Amino acid sequence: MLKNAYEWLDKRLDITPMWRDIADHEVPEHVNPAHHFSAFIYCFGGLTFFIVVIQILSGMFLALYYVPDIQNAWKSVDYLQNEIAFGQIVRGMHHWGASVSIVMLFLHTLRVFFTGSYKHPREFNWVIGMSIFFVMLGLGFTGYLLPWDNKAYFATKVGIQIAASVPYVGGAIATFLQGGEIVGAQTLARFFALHVFFLPAVLLGLLGAHFVLIRRQGISGPL
Repeated sequence: MLKNAYEWLDKRLDITPMWRDIADHEVPEHVNPAHHFSAFIYCFGGLTFFIVVIQILSGMFLALYYVPDIQNAWKSVDYLQNEIAFGQIVRGMHHWGASVSIVMLFLHTLRVFFTGSYKHPREFNWVIGMSIFFVMLGLGFTGYLLPWDNKAYFATKVGIQIAASVPYVGGAIATFLQGGEIVGAQTLARFFALHVFFLPAVLLGLLGAHFVLIRRQGISGPL
């Protein structure tokens, strides 16, 4: 049945050439761990993407139960952790996955820098990669407030105060993040919107551009 469904789609969408183009793409020898032990350093980017996929899937599950208001945010998180089957596991995956993704992305950035992979003709892809790095930091920052406990509240206040210290535009940034004069209901709603809608949309767009350029330019050569 699956074969018949695939053939039906293939006759109308011609998906086999697209699939073969992806599946038959050769991996350079210097990034194949079977040939070179040092090739493991080229795996950080792929591992980061794998963790991002886990973050998206686990975040979709969490969003089914999370309530983004100051009266029910913590209650919904507590309910998710203690009453929903596998809720504690999924939230733990999302919580620790946020830290692991930042670490893996940092290692990937170091690999690109020290192997000179940011040089011609890949300068634009380096800019996109750094943009992804900052978007990931933004996702980590906005997601930290969502449980709405004491640690999240005061950590967010410190983060906003740091942002407010930026010359000239710091006050505007703080007001934008807070949604007002204090960290409160508007802040939580704004952080939720940024974390679930705006930043993921930007991230997916940047990842798409990143992969297209990698495919066109190829994986950079060894150091």
